[in-house]
Amino acid sequence: MTPGEGTRRAARRWLAYLEVADIPRVRSLFTHHPDYSDLTPVQYADGLAWLLSRGLITSDGHSLVKADWGEQRDGEAALEGVPVQWSPALEAARRETGTAGERAVIRLLELSGAARVVHVAALSDAYGYDVHTEPGDGTAGHIEVKATTDPTRLVIHLTRHEYEVMCGDPDWLLAAVLVGADGGALNVVTVSRDWLSTAAPQDRDRRGQWESARFRIPDHAVMPGILHASGRRLVPEAIAPYLPVWGLSQSSSALPV
Repeated sequence: MTPGEGTRRAARRWLAYLEVADIPRVRSLFTHHPDYSDLTPVQYADGLAWLLSRGLITSDGHSLVKADWGEQRDGEAALEGVPVQWSPALEAARRETGTAGERAVIRLLELSGAARVVHVAALSDAYGYDVHTEPGDGTAGHIEVKATTDPTRLVIHLTRHEYEVMCGDPDWLLAAVLVGADGGALNVVTVSRDWLSTAAPQDRDRRGQWESARFRIPDHAVMPGILHASGRRLVPEAIAPYLPVWGLSQSSSALPV
């Protein structure tokens, strides 16, 4: 079950402040500092419990994911009270997360025994996807990878070029990866192509068109693992990392892509 918005906000704050303090000190901050009184003690407790139950922090407060201080939602800093501005360091951190997600997908495909795996994003942005794979049965998968360190919600940015490649390429799929503090994959899901098609912006005038869009992915639009549009699993369930986040539950099953 997906936690409420208040619990998700509390969880993001826990992730941020556990990078610099332990659980008792952070709990005291949230309880006594007026800047954090917009959430209740129960919401903070629920946020911590949710992170613990998902294995995203250890019992002693060690975080297994990095807080994304630059992530924004609807014009608001995801971690309130933190000024959000572009900086070379922030951009480098985002690129590092993206590259880690791509490498994690490549490792999973190699562990799955794929006959061929090519990191095409390292060669050119012109492909419209990041990884080309051939399972060995004469078919192919063209995987666009979106990586994040935020376990509380799944938000992606899709370029117009990526979207148009999706519309014309039956082998294209979008894999979202939750990247851990060590750069490895804690979770991987496939986002529904059908949902992306219906949610994408529509050009209203031929004199202008959208070039990049931000999507907040709903629970019903994600499937655990890496799935081709045909329903074939490119990574066996036994190999694909799994955490019940982004709306997934312990009993989540694959849906039509």
